Amino acid sequence: MRVVLAEDQTLLREGLIRLLESHDCQVVAAAEDADSLALALADPDVADVALLDVRLPPTGTDEGLRAAVEVRRRRPGFPVLVLSQYVERIYARELLADGQGGVGYLLKERVGDVLEFVDALRRVAGGGTVLDPEVVAAVMARRRPVERLTPREREVLGLMAEGRSNAAIAAELVVTEKAVAKHTNNIFAKLDLPPVPDDNRRVLAVLAWLEF
Repeated sequence: MRVVLAEDQTLLREGLIRLLESHDCQVVAAAEDADSLALALADPDVADVALLDVRLPPTGTDEGLRAAVEVRRRRPGFPVLVLSQYVERIYARELLADGQGGVGYLLKERVGDVLEFVDALRRVAGGGTVLDPEVVAAVMARRRPVERLTPREREVLGLMAEGRSNAAIAAELVVTEKAVAKHTNNIFAKLDLPPVPDDNRRVLAVLAWLEF
C-alpha cells in the first residue's frame, strides 16, 4: 500500500514513516507543510491513500483538509485518512459530503493500538469509512436525530458511522448478524436510500445521519 503522509511535527512524522514501513506500507512522500503536500498529491495515482493532519504550515489552520478536499475533487473517491489532534466538525462533514467513501478521521490521542490503526488505514484505502466515536459525536452535536429511526436503528447507524462491519456491530450489541442486517435494511428504507451497492448505501446513510 502506497501512502502520502503529511505531518508537520518531525518526531511524529518520522515515527509514522517507520511504523507504516514496518507493516508493509510504502511511504511515497512525507510532507511537512501545505506546499509539499500539494506537490505530493499533484498526481494522486502515485499513491493508494493519503494520511494527513488537518493543520499544517504555513498558517496551521486547515491546509491539510483543503488539500484533501481538492484531491478528491480532482479524483473522486481518492482515499484520505485524517489523523488530527482536533475534532473539526465542519471539516469532517465536508470530507464525507461527496458520499464516495474512502474517508477516515481519527484523533491522535485516541489511537492506542498500532494494528488497529494500520487496519483503519487499509480499510480507508479500500474505500471504507472510519470515524472516531468522538468525531461522530461532535458532528452530530446539536442536530436533531433521524426521527424515522427507532432507538436501536440509531444505535446501529451510530456504530456504522464508526466504520464497524455488520459482524462487529452484532458483537457490540450482542445480537446476531441477521438482526443487524435487518436493522440496516430498515435504515436504508427509512432514509429513502435506493438499492445500490451496500458500501455506498452505508456511506449515504451516515451522511443522512450527520445532516440531521
